[in-house]
Amino acid sequence: MRLLLTTDTHVPTRARALPEPLLRAVEEAEVVFHAGDWVDAATLDLFEARARRLVAVHGNNDGPALRERLPEVARAELGGLRFAVVHETGPARGREQRCEERFPDADVLVFGHSHIPWDSRTPGGLRLLNPGSPTDRRRQPFATYLTADAEGGRLTDLRLHRLPRRT
Repeated sequence: MRLLLTTDTHVPTRARALPEPLLRAVEEAEVVFHAGDWVDAATLDLFEARARRLVAVHGNNDGPALRERLPEVARAELGGLRFAVVHETGPARGREQRCEERFPDADVLVFGHSHIPWDSRTPGGLRLLNPGSPTDRRRQPFATYLTADAEGGRLTDLRLHRLPRRT
């Protein structure tokens, strides 16, 4: 099962539009995860129209219209893995322990907020993934998103995709 993981799209505040490579990847994925900070309901509408299945949450920059449509935490079981999605996980220091305590029934946690790609495992085996941002790279060299395959209880072919710089 082909997955796409993204977050912090911030359209139209940080970018006027989503990058074309991301939109193509949305259409190619069987399941799309978005960990919040859409900012604009039109971006959610676009994802809902293009994704076969969308697992998504609201973020701290999402107003009432998005909060009415999206939960704070979303869960899905795919490819034999239990996924949880949340926008914020707090500071990097202590993240693994906090997330393991908060999501004891998940195998993979997709999160956002920092715009910084992250891939780690807790001592108990929870995989923490932040795909970065496809539109607002902050202090990172590239804007990014993730793809992976989920099958037989394993996450494989995890790839961080770097997007071309906007001109």
